[in-house]
Amino acid sequence: MIGGRSYGGNLVLLRPDLGTCRAVPAKPKDTYLLDGIGQDKTVMLNLKTESQKPISLENLFEVVADDLQRLNDNLLSIVGAENPVLISAAEQIFSAGGKRMRPGLVFLVSRATAELAGLKELTIEHRRLGEIIEMIHTASLIHDDVLDESDMRRGKETVHELFGTRVAVLAGDFMFAQASWYLANLENLEVIKLISQVIKDFASGEIKQASSLFDCDVELDDYLLKSYYKTASLVAASTKGAAIFSKVESEVAEQMYQYGKNLGLSFQVVDDILDFTQSTEQLGKPAANDLAKGNITAPVIFALENEPRLREIIESEFCESGSLEEAIEIVRNRGGIKRAQELAKEKAELALKNLNCLPRSGFRSALEDMVMFNLERID
Repeated sequence: MIGGRSYGGNLVLLRPDLGTCRAVPAKPKDTYLLDGIGQDKTVMLNLKTESQKPISLENLFEVVADDLQRLNDNLLSIVGAENPVLISAAEQIFSAGGKRMRPGLVFLVSRATAELAGLKELTIEHRRLGEIIEMIHTASLIHDDVLDESDMRRGKETVHELFGTRVAVLAGDFMFAQASWYLANLENLEVIKLISQVIKDFASGEIKQASSLFDCDVELDDYLLKSYYKTASLVAASTKGAAIFSKVESEVAEQMYQYGKNLGLSFQVVDDILDFTQSTEQLGKPAANDLAKGNITAPVIFALENEPRLREIIESEFCESGSLEEAIEIVRNRGGIKRAQELAKEKAELALKNLNCLPRSGFRSALEDMVMFNLERID
């Protein structure tokens, strides 16, 4: 059983040391991201059985629904009302069907660790952290869409498509600045350093990606580092920051960081799989968009190992008619998708193990379900 949910006996890696938690030694980013990858071990985490109902985010976040509602009510007000265009841009992105996954994780970890620390209610700092995290995530999406020249986000027109590139860049900058101002007012130096590093990581990830387009020699550890910078860094900072504000022991806060890192990496790998397996309508953006732009992701890295033709096509930057479609078929049919699924599951296993230090509760169960929800996206 995982948090009261049966997974058909398929998840066999859990339940040792339910009530204990050990600190994970700090490692350089370029080495710790590959923990458990490439080793000769069996992936023990499997997706739901035929009879198991899929997990929905609505049900998953039900235990923090009130917290998320308060966040939604506050988001536009904390952006500020100095400029109507900025407000319109914020409304566009905030109303574009976002799942509020990152602040949802903040509230789940906040409440799970608050129970561990004996707190009866969330603090103002917990709630403000959720708002800051969503603002930073939103700002990054606005900038990502400009860099990727995307005209659609979650099925809606992007900010730069509606208002122009100049306004989109300024709107993203403004939101980063506003989030930083609220972050400084939390007056917790550890959290300020943690979240500030995330903004730096975003830029590092974009530079790393831009410098390796159409590069078929990109290795898995490079891909994971870039994925950490662009995706997992914010999730990890969110979950650790929540634990810090609960005033739990540093070992627990570190495990929450590791949970967020591993969950974030697993999410990115799944997103990169879906780029090849879902339609444009399902994705809300062009299918295989990353490959078309020369972004080498996990499915491509794995497929390249045994397919010299794929290297030839990518290095030619798809100059021949139909070459992109041929590359997509190679990735789909030559093991790239399957091995990327195994990578996502390995990271998911690590994330679940990181939760062993938390007491059994509905909040911990929801954190476990988040891991399973991610994997079910590729079922």
